[in-house]
Amino acid sequence: MRTFATLADTLVAGYDVVDLLQTLVDACRDLLDASAAGILLANDAGYLEVIASTSEASHLVEMMQLGAEAGPCIESFRTGQSVSVPDVADAPAAWVRFRDSALEQGFRSVYALPLRLRETTIGTLNLFRDTVGVMDESDEIAARAFADVATIGILHERSLRESNLVQEQLQLALGSRTIIEQAKGIVAFTKDISVDQAFGLIREHARVQQAGLGAVAARIVDRSLAL
Repeated sequence: MRTFATLADTLVAGYDVVDLLQTLVDACRDLLDASAAGILLANDAGYLEVIASTSEASHLVEMMQLGAEAGPCIESFRTGQSVSVPDVADAPAAWVRFRDSALEQGFRSVYALPLRLRETTIGTLNLFRDTVGVMDESDEIAARAFADVATIGILHERSLRESNLVQEQLQLALGSRTIIEQAKGIVAFTKDISVDQAFGLIREHARVQQAGLGAVAARIVDRSLAL
């Protein structure tokens, strides 16, 4: 409960999503039946990258399976389902690079959970254990909850980033519109024409000069351009 309270405190504007995910993997290692944990996220091109890890060992295993494009973490991401490997030594032949690397680092079993919202999978939470066997059911439930928190945190950060970008674009658009209105008034007054005619002149000048309407209006307002 204290861990969830800590994680909830990070879900505020300005928080660092990497800090959130590092807190998650550390909690998985410390509180669950796991020797190490790591999180993989899909980049804009759809390729998985390590974003948080509790040890260089688990990081190495994840990088190995990424390079080979085979292993429980990759399988979980592709299918959107949890993948349990109770005995790494018995991993499928296609996962040989993952198997050898994991065994070399002392990991004997692995549990991978998708970071998924509805039909969209954005990454995986991966738990490494130094003993053979399935993970305790209560730990699986807790791990699933941690994975859900990670998903919420990541999507929340992306939503904030996109919202801020839209807001910035809106403010720029509003500011540009104000300048255009001022330019229309200046041209209408100096040429003794209607505001609509003034706007037509501004638009025509912008078209001929292949310049932005807002840029032309700004030059009219600062008196560096007279139509």
